[in-house]
Amino acid sequence: MSAAPEFPLIVTIADAAHGRTIAVEADADARARIAARLGLAGLDRFTLTAEVRAIAGGIAAKGAVQADLVQNCAATDLPVPAAISESFDLRFLRDVDAPPSEDEEIELGSDELDLLALEGDRIDLGDAAVQTLSLALDPFPRHPDADRILAEKGVLSEEAAGPFAALAKLRGKPDA
Repeated sequence: MSAAPEFPLIVTIADAAHGRTIAVEADADARARIAARLGLAGLDRFTLTAEVRAIAGGIAAKGAVQADLVQNCAATDLPVPAAISESFDLRFLRDVDAPPSEDEEIELGSDELDLLALEGDRIDLGDAAVQTLSLALDPFPRHPDADRILAEKGVLSEEAAGPFAALAKLRGKPDA
């Protein structure tokens, strides 16, 4: 059993049949659930804007997510605020997982990179938006003062502790 989605936004093929514009903002509860899922220290704003339309075999969704968030510094655990604006262009298709025939050549172009499986006749655009945000996050956020703070605690920088620094010491040069 999978957990309930943090920001559910169901769109059906019928909803998308004539095209639909979506603009939603997550409330405080949804933002707290999204922050917990993504390991964020805070999520002050999360919005989704999209144009959805029916296409052969599924639904197309093109739009953007925007967020004001706080991550923890990978080195010091200090808060690192960030503003993210990430666009997406997704295709949810019925046969996205269908195995190709043996003599069918598979060529991935940029249009095929954001293909997702259509769940029956519906998609969860909210979950796709959360996934888009997760891919846009800095995997190793660093506080601007991280190097200074680490140096004050006696942690050597990579330059001071790396192999070239060791070679410089062997050659008798104090600074590489």
